Amino acid sequence: MEQPEQPEPADRPEPSDRREQQEQQERSDRPGPADRPGAGAPRAEGAGPFTTRVTWGLPGGGTAVWESRPARRRGLLAVRAPGSPTVRHARADEVSVARLRRLNTVASIAFVFGGALFAAGASVAQFGSGDATTSAVIYFVGGLCFNTGGYVTLLQVINAPRHVAGGEGALVTRRWRWWRYEPMRVDWLSAFVLFAGTLVFAVNLLDSFLQGLSVQQVNRLIWAPDVIGCVLFLISGHLGFVEVCHGRLRVLPRDLGWWIVGVNQLGSVLFMVSALAAFTRPSTGSLINGDIANWGTVTGALCFSVGGVLQLFERP
Repeated sequence: MEQPEQPEPADRPEPSDRREQQEQQERSDRPGPADRPGAGAPRAEGAGPFTTRVTWGLPGGGTAVWESRPARRRGLLAVRAPGSPTVRHARADEVSVARLRRLNTVASIAFVFGGALFAAGASVAQFGSGDATTSAVIYFVGGLCFNTGGYVTLLQVINAPRHVAGGEGALVTRRWRWWRYEPMRVDWLSAFVLFAGTLVFAVNLLDSFLQGLSVQQVNRLIWAPDVIGCVLFLISGHLGFVEVCHGRLRVLPRDLGWWIVGVNQLGSVLFMVSALAAFTRPSTGSLINGDIANWGTVTGALCFSVGGVLQLFERP
């Protein structure tokens, strides 16, 4: 009688295959970098493409936290030792600290004097204590101060000490540079837009010396650069808030950097109000509202002076 065919036994893994499977299982059971104390992958925070805070584990345990504004303004990095509830601040080396102090002082004084001169120029125009040329000269000198403050602020960003995520929790000093293109850094972009705004204001201030302009020429050569400069200042201030608040709209009353950005942004808003009120009507040849234009400039300029004074205290 014919025997039925027996099913073939399932293929059994060869000994070498069993060893490979065991090794893979052992590797998957081992703790990865995120499971080891002090060796976690860096965690970045910010808004959109911008990183404003990075937290990482230190090789010897503990954590380090880099924040954009404290690092570039004060040269500080927050470090927490393993098991410690307190945070200490690691400071950059003396070369970086000296740079930051010098640049911060120059920028602060430039904004203080620039704001004061803008306020003086608007006061002369408002109270009629001088002719148009006198007011224009005061504005122009104040604009040079703003140019200086804007460029020095950019230099401070370019030459700020840098962090190395996953490193030993220290800031690294780079060689001095007069220019660097880093548009993916929110602090660089904010400072660059601010500096660009001061240059556009310079065009407005130079054109204000021209005589015999028609209404259309006044609006094109003087008013339009004024509005563009105000828009750039507002964009710079918004990016400043992104940096300080890490992409979230927050009120930080204990953060000096937040107050500096806020006061300067208020000044930018007042500058914009002033610029809009300074539009010359083609039909009448008069400003929309000269009082608002002058007082907006006075109060906005004083905001920048106050911001400059506050910035003197945001130093290493």
